[in-house]
Amino acid sequence: MLFNPRTYDPAQFDEPTRRLLRATVDWFETRGKKALIDTYVDRTWYADFLEFAAREGLFAEFLTPACADPDKRWDTARIAELNEILGFYGLGYWYTWQVTILGLGPVWQSGNEQLRARAAELLREGHVMAFGLSERTHGADIYSTDMVLTPDGEGGFTATGSKYYIGNGNVAGLVSVFGRRSDVEGPDGYVFFAADSRHEAYHLVKNVVNAQMYVSEFRLEDYPVRAEDVLHTGRAAFDAALNTVNVGKFNLCTASVGICEHAMYEAVTHARNRVLYGKPVTEFPHVRRELTDAYARLVAMKLFSARAVDYFRTASPEDRRYLLFNPMTKMKVTTEGEKVIDLMWDVIAAKGFEADTYFDKAAKDIRGLPKLEGTVHVNLALILKFMANYLFAPADYAPVPTRLDAADDEFLFRQGPARGLGAIRFHDWRAAYDRHAKTPNVARFREQADGFCALLLEHAPSREQQADLDFLLEIGQLFALIVYGQLVLEQAELTGLDGDVLDQVFDALVRDFSAHATELHGKASTTEEQAAWALAHVRRPVADAGRAARVWEKVEALSGAYEMRP
Repeated sequence: MLFNPRTYDPAQFDEPTRRLLRATVDWFETRGKKALIDTYVDRTWYADFLEFAAREGLFAEFLTPACADPDKRWDTARIAELNEILGFYGLGYWYTWQVTILGLGPVWQSGNEQLRARAAELLREGHVMAFGLSERTHGADIYSTDMVLTPDGEGGFTATGSKYYIGNGNVAGLVSVFGRRSDVEGPDGYVFFAADSRHEAYHLVKNVVNAQMYVSEFRLEDYPVRAEDVLHTGRAAFDAALNTVNVGKFNLCTASVGICEHAMYEAVTHARNRVLYGKPVTEFPHVRRELTDAYARLVAMKLFSARAVDYFRTASPEDRRYLLFNPMTKMKVTTEGEKVIDLMWDVIAAKGFEADTYFDKAAKDIRGLPKLEGTVHVNLALILKFMANYLFAPADYAPVPTRLDAADDEFLFRQGPARGLGAIRFHDWRAAYDRHAKTPNVARFREQADGFCALLLEHAPSREQQADLDFLLEIGQLFALIVYGQLVLEQAELTGLDGDVLDQVFDALVRDFSAHATELHGKASTTEEQAAWALAHVRRPVADAGRAARVWEKVEALSGAYEMRP
């Protein structure tokens, strides 16, 4: 189930994709662990990686859609694969790629063919991009921006203002910048335009983080914005911002998967070879439980993320289910990544602080992913918009197959207005659970899921509770578990996942549902009826010592399975 550079063979992709993915793995492995760690500790800008990517044409090949070059494609399946690989070797390498994706989003959505051609050429030359949305005062609140464009009387503008927390802002060949016109009030005044970090009116202020990556603050002072530099205006600029985040947000899940995979090899190998009180650490029952739980959760992360790719690639104006699965990958998968690291860290203890390990870096970097592209709370609030239709109003859709075909995911750049989320319909979530009803912990979790539907029908949140975000977020956590389980089951079926591992995954989900039900019970605004429901739906997973032992064998086999070359 886990990515292993020693045995990696991306046979599911076409030859050019296989070559680039394998070349990326080989570059990191040849470079070695010492260089990986030293540059992280010294906060060295990853110029050598960008030189490799430019030489191989990596970003140009993977991030140019057919609308900019008919010989290329935007293929979410292989993008997700590269996310995982880059996360496996370090968040910084993934981050420079991720913010390039964000910077390109408004460009590929634009009808400005000249700028699309310019961006494609910059990619061919090996440049990276940046997404100039966030500001120090307003964060990523696109309703408020202090980047002001003043008409210059010749059909263009001069732009003045600051942007904050902008990755790649130190070197980006193209920065997609969001601002507003000085002479137009309201949404009609929004503008997305292209800037160049090398321009004399572009002032790099500083790196705002203490890390290998460069997350910039920059300021424009009377920056000339020609008519041909404008990407979007008015509400189209607003929609481009949100739709770009839809595309970019998805990448956080597979980066989290890659980080956890590398850390797991180190943790299991250390624990298996660490002798304490005369026997290997892995002989202790609590150690086996924690490492098994970490493994099961990591498998679930991979299953959900891979299945979400299929819904992205099958999306259309008539099928926007991806807009629920997207914040799920961002919120749920990345917070699960934190749990995976914490479980392993409890086992390896002080080893997790050592400077010459990957784990030390993973433990720091895994925290960042749930906090990028909107916080967990923002994404939970977004997920709640889909709850009624998802649970109670299923619609008929053709089955979504596994999408590994070499196709251009062109719909992602014509998503349309960023509204109407509450009207999106979904296929019946119960079908996936029904097909796995014989798996003991799937059946037990299904009891909890059905109970949640009964809660909403019989003791629905009051108007006051709906205004209490603290209460609603706990409802969102319970709902998210049902969505998470559905896609895990679908992907398990498509890939023939071992039944023991699937049961172990749902052992964790049953416990998680019980934990959130307990939290709901304790909320100040929870009614007596809702509190009684919460306690009634706390469940113990179905225990099976044989299953646990068989899954443990899979975990133990990770010991020594991979270690990065020195």
